[in-house]
Amino acid sequence: MAIAMPQVGCKAMSKSVRSWAFPWLGLISVGLFGFMYLPILVLAFYSFNDSRYSTGWKGFTWKWYIAFLNDSRILNALANSLIVALFAVGIAAVIGTLMAVGLAKYHFPGKRLYQGTAYLPLIIPDISIAVATLVFLAAIAIPLSGGLIQLSLGTVIAAHVVFCLSYVAIVVSTRLTDLNPHLEEAALDLGATPDQALMQVLLPELMPAIVSGCLLAFVLSLDDFLIASFTTGGGSSTLPMEIFSRIRTGVKPDINALSVVLITSTGFLFAVAEYLRYRSDRKRSA
Repeated sequence: MAIAMPQVGCKAMSKSVRSWAFPWLGLISVGLFGFMYLPILVLAFYSFNDSRYSTGWKGFTWKWYIAFLNDSRILNALANSLIVALFAVGIAAVIGTLMAVGLAKYHFPGKRLYQGTAYLPLIIPDISIAVATLVFLAAIAIPLSGGLIQLSLGTVIAAHVVFCLSYVAIVVSTRLTDLNPHLEEAALDLGATPDQALMQVLLPELMPAIVSGCLLAFVLSLDDFLIASFTTGGGSSTLPMEIFSRIRTGVKPDINALSVVLITSTGFLFAVAEYLRYRSDRKRSA
């Protein structure tokens, strides 16, 4: 005959387990956050160090921030990275949004296969995409030097569109699954054409997701090193390539300052994306 344990004993045991587990979970969480963000704090601390080396504190200064702002090579590399990111994200936003809408609304033979291959760049290593792009350019007779089309920022943009496209499409498709499908049907019943329903009903609802996907793709494109190093031509380099070429001989304070600015800018873009998502969720629940 089974003996039932009193409920009071079960509650006391459960309470003791929770009181034992929560401090350990808190310590583990603090340790993980410290492991992630302590290097960033150290980087920010030494970016204000007056010494050219990170061996000791020599005093507070802003000169390293002024130094990289007056460095023409860094500014040119930053301009190249911004050009690549803006063009790649702009193209990916249009194609990725149309791809997500088409996959959500229409049914056609091979849809699942196409859907799987469309999101494949999300899991393919960057080195594979870089090598594949380089081989493709060689296969269609685009020489690596000379000729009508050379490796340049244009080829970097084409390569970045490949992986930016998937990030925009997956964010927009996630938003599409939460939309009320009757909104577009109501617009059509009221006399709107399919194009009007798309532009005036569907796209405004998708705009927060499009912006969030574009911000994510923009940061990833700005941060890319492998694909850009394989597909860019001589005489033009992106910001990650310029940083890598300088830290091979040691980390310089101006690179520390530049890294802090990049981290701050990325955090700002993330905050903007989260605000847009929060406002969209609040408007939808109202």
